[in-house]
Amino acid sequence: MEQNQEEKKYQKDDIIELTIESTGFEGKSIAKVDGFVVFVDGAIAGDVVKAKIYKTKKKYAEAKLVELITPSPKRTAARCKYFGICGGCKWQHVEYATQLEYKQQHVADALEHIGGFKGVKILPIVGSDDLFFYRNKLEFSFADKPWWTEKDMVDLKVEAGLKNTFAAGFHVPQRWDKVLNIDECFLQSELSTGILNAVREFALENNIPAYSPDTESGYFRNLVIREGKNTGEVMVNLVTFEDSPEVMEKLSTGLQKQFPAITTIINNITKRKSQLAVGEYEKIYYGSGIIHDKLGNHIFQISANSFFQTNTRQAEKLYSIAKEFAELKPTDVVYDLYCGTGSIGISISDSVKQVIGIELIESSILNARTNAELNGISNCEFISGDLKELLTKDVAWRERYAKPDVLIIDPPRSGMHPKAVEELGKMQIPSIVYVSCNPATLARDLQMLAKSGYSIEKVQPVDMFPHTYHIECVAKLILK
Repeated sequence: MEQNQEEKKYQKDDIIELTIESTGFEGKSIAKVDGFVVFVDGAIAGDVVKAKIYKTKKKYAEAKLVELITPSPKRTAARCKYFGICGGCKWQHVEYATQLEYKQQHVADALEHIGGFKGVKILPIVGSDDLFFYRNKLEFSFADKPWWTEKDMVDLKVEAGLKNTFAAGFHVPQRWDKVLNIDECFLQSELSTGILNAVREFALENNIPAYSPDTESGYFRNLVIREGKNTGEVMVNLVTFEDSPEVMEKLSTGLQKQFPAITTIINNITKRKSQLAVGEYEKIYYGSGIIHDKLGNHIFQISANSFFQTNTRQAEKLYSIAKEFAELKPTDVVYDLYCGTGSIGISISDSVKQVIGIELIESSILNARTNAELNGISNCEFISGDLKELLTKDVAWRERYAKPDVLIIDPPRSGMHPKAVEELGKMQIPSIVYVSCNPATLARDLQMLAKSGYSIEKVQPVDMFPHTYHIECVAKLILK
């Protein structure tokens, strides 16, 4: 009998045996049964698994690996004991060469299936020299609801007291109310997890609770550690619900003694319900309240809440590629769109006549201006404003600045506003270099620019985040 179209092929909690055929968008592994697609969490291409269905739709189902029958030859042992629970490094069990293959294919698939481009020249991906300890910023969370692993339940035997109502680590996937207690992490440095463990012990010893969004009470919210990978400077930023100088003075003094490498300690305080690790105001308890890092020959000031590329050493490669693709001349005027704290504009300033940087976030523009001063650069001008508004409505702004010879665009993950893309297309600038952290929105925006007469000369993927499915790209476009 032919199956009713309304009837689902599988039901929730069914356990089925599958052969994983491929690993696709956002690291989702794919199996097919008579043409029916099943996405399997925790599996990779080449695995034979038993998987438990947790979501069903007419055309596909989602499942979680429950038993690995035959492992893929592309598997490797995960280094972290929290792998599979914390969700931060979803590909630690995949050989790094295979991770790069997946990312390269992700870029190709996005350009073809989303952008409609065929035969685009995609250069071999630039891998990361550092597979661990590559992040210069790491954000830990505190919560009054720990996520207990099975081992925790055995070890703790549900002891009473603060230890069972305090966690310091990372949120587990899909659970913003619970935090997994961790005592080591290979993303930033041994120093950063040492600091995390020290803050946890301080909270436990002094009976200081984590913030609870349910009761809107408590103290510790986040611990954000920033490191200058090329300078050795270290910032510790405690985000708290209350302003308590007595607590912070005591904690700051203890951290300075235990970790002499720390160069500044600050406290961001916020009463907002939002889980963003940003304060409504901040206090400095040790040092200058800022750190510095270097990209190439340029130095950058980094404050608690300013943007800076998270992988310093890969950012140097990324910006070098963007500069090479731009083929800059000493007479060029360059618009650096979504300029952030000015890192790209400053990096190319020695090769051009003028850089005009545009960024919506005013604090980032202030950072960019400071960074230009730090490096003795006078040919960069940074402007705060909404790019869409400036391009479509601000006639005075367009008349004030010379028409650019090159556009460098580095938008957020959501890509560019369609009206901004449309207006940039009308400008008919000879050369565009588009730096993207999301192949899907890159493909979408390039499709719009293609309608304005641009062709893609080449695309260079760059891996900024090993053991994740995230990938950066630099695309060079030329006006036909």
